[in-house]
Amino acid sequence: MAFEVDESKITTPQQALDALKSGNERFVTGDVINQDFEKQIAKTSSGQQPYATILSCLDSRIPPEIVFDQGIGDVFVGRVAGNIEDNHMLGSFEFATELSGTKLIVVMGHTSCGAVGGACANAKLGNLTQLLTEITPAVDLVKAKNPGKDVCAAPHMDEIAEENVIKTVKDIRERSPVIAALENSGKIMVVGAMYDLTSGEVTFMDVPAS
Repeated sequence: MAFEVDESKITTPQQALDALKSGNERFVTGDVINQDFEKQIAKTSSGQQPYATILSCLDSRIPPEIVFDQGIGDVFVGRVAGNIEDNHMLGSFEFATELSGTKLIVVMGHTSCGAVGGACANAKLGNLTQLLTEITPAVDLVKAKNPGKDVCAAPHMDEIAEENVIKTVKDIRERSPVIAALENSGKIMVVGAMYDLTSGEVTFMDVPAS
């Protein structure tokens, strides 16, 4: 059984990324930490030191704390269908990085994403309609790369999900001067990731700044 994460020893963006990679490896292999939640509640009752911030899809099959084998107080998590950003999410990330000191932002999509499928099919449903338009540019990009092909079928659906992750990473940098400045100074990193629903494995993506 693995030992619990010591957040105080994670002081750089690379260490934060390595910690999440190690956590996912534990999750995949089953050698997970024996989380003492009672102890963690007591430890974090007067403060918190999360070392990473994760933006993931709403999908119930990808709970970030579990797939990265993290405990209470280890990570900030924002969740929304299609793992897209908005002003509220950006404000939360600015709080997490500039004010709370997390070293890493991860935008995590996943295979067989329902939100991507909805955007691909041009679905309409109340407020969901506006949300899905945020994913449309990724759909259009994959269509342009694959003329004449049905991109609403595998494997192109997952390609759209990956492009949507890349778009969200770029949007975070463009829409938040606070986060962009922190990343440019080396204080944080913003990376993409894809979760495989069949294996539980997370693959990280480096998205170079434009």
